[in-house]
Amino acid sequence: MDRFLIETPHREQDCMNLIQLLNAQGYLTHFDWGCMNGVHTGWAVIEATSEAEARLAIPPLVRGEARVTKVNRFDAALLSEMHQR
Repeated sequence: MDRFLIETPHREQDCMNLIQLLNAQGYLTHFDWGCMNGVHTGWAVIEATSEAEARLAIPPLVRGEARVTKVNRFDAALLSEMHQR
């Protein structure tokens, strides 16, 4: 499976609703939040088979504004492989 960074910017007035929706979906503990510091955005890294599947973790309330980015980690083996190319 691939890993995806999900960013869910939202309006202050939608904050509690979004958090409640994510809690109902079982994804609340996957997210870190900036809301308590005035940055109304949640961030999560989840595993999924595709961007479309990862996007399903985002409630429709903010799905259109959310950003989903496939991410990877670099390690010594990958670095060596990249040098060989």
